[in-house]
Amino acid sequence: MLSVNTNYGAMVALQNLNSTQAMLAQTDNRISTGLAVSGPKDNGAVWAVAQNMRADVASLASVTTSLNNATSAADVAVSAGQAISDLLTQMKAKALAASDSSLDANSRAAYNADFVALRDQISSIVSNASFNGVNLIDGSTLKVEALANAKGDAFITVTARDLSLGSANVTVAATSTVSTAAKASSMISTVETSINALNLALAQLGTDSKKLGIQQTFVSNLSDSLTQGIGNLVNADMAKESANLTALQTKQQLGIQALSIANQAPAAILALFR
Repeated sequence: MLSVNTNYGAMVALQNLNSTQAMLAQTDNRISTGLAVSGPKDNGAVWAVAQNMRADVASLASVTTSLNNATSAADVAVSAGQAISDLLTQMKAKALAASDSSLDANSRAAYNADFVALRDQISSIVSNASFNGVNLIDGSTLKVEALANAKGDAFITVTARDLSLGSANVTVAATSTVSTAAKASSMISTVETSINALNLALAQLGTDSKKLGIQQTFVSNLSDSLTQGIGNLVNADMAKESANLTALQTKQQLGIQALSIANQAPAAILALFR
């Protein structure tokens, strides 16, 4: 029916054009953001799942930081312990040499000076073996706990080992000397005991550090898997969106043309009255 009051063709053409415009805007948003689901309006359920996974990834970043700090503290302690082990080995050699009763006073004094210098170096290493304020070998810290999961309810513990002079692991006292043959002879067994105890403590520290490294690798892989999962849920297929954009732009032009034709329909009524 021809009517000057209602242009049904124009209404249909306008509805189709508006629909095309809406789809074109959605495609433009996907292309500009790279996301098929950029907000709750796109797909509420998928967006909610993706947001929860993003929260887990952010939490795992904190776990990684905690593990890195603990690993660094443990590595510093292990490195310092190795240096102390080397010093004790040298001290044993000095004590053995100084135990020779035939040494003259000058030679014994030289050996004792070397021994004391090595002994004092141990104290220096112990006092400086800290990372971020944490020292695992000077007796000031009992343990370090690193986060092990995103919930914050699991931890990996690194137990401190006191390697300072006079401790259970290094029985050489801070005042020990080899100034006499008797002291030197006694010091040989003391240093040997210290070496054995120190090596055991270092083995335990190394095991704890290895646990941290294993957890770091797991957390990194888990974070990567979650990130990939988020991408699978919300990322847009850019090749598909590119093809869709071309189709919608063509459809938009056709819709505009159709609306133009429909708007010309009422003018045909004039021909009926000529």
